[in-house]
Amino acid sequence: MFEQTQIQEFKEAFTLIDQNRDGFIDKEDLKDTYASLGKLNVKDMELEDMLKEATGPINFTMFLTLFGEKLHGTDPEDTILNAFKMFDPDSQGFIHKNELQELLMTQGDTFSAEEIKQMFQSSNIDSTGQLDYKSLCYIITHGEEQEE
Repeated sequence: MFEQTQIQEFKEAFTLIDQNRDGFIDKEDLKDTYASLGKLNVKDMELEDMLKEATGPINFTMFLTLFGEKLHGTDPEDTILNAFKMFDPDSQGFIHKNELQELLMTQGDTFSAEEIKQMFQSSNIDSTGQLDYKSLCYIITHGEEQEE
């Protein structure tokens, strides 16, 4: 399912999250990981909901399985690109961030303000507010920015 380099990266991430080094990720590991990132007010219910996504204890194999399921659920890049093109009749490759925010917060499975903020942080937006949706599609499907 994953390339060897990806597995190594997941192993490093797993090791960082497994704060007590017992080979399993539990609620305390998640709480400690959030704390190390500066987020101290994570609710126990949120952490429990994360853990419930697994069918059992989260060891490295389960960790890989969860990521595989999450990544497998992503639409192909061209499908996401075609969705953005509907809002770009001139095929410029851009959509204004305010227009996108309005759509995402009012249509379908709506985004929260925090989700919009997170998306914009990883998006290429120029000084006029135009978002490069081709770059965003690449990030959504590949998890990292394009090398130019």
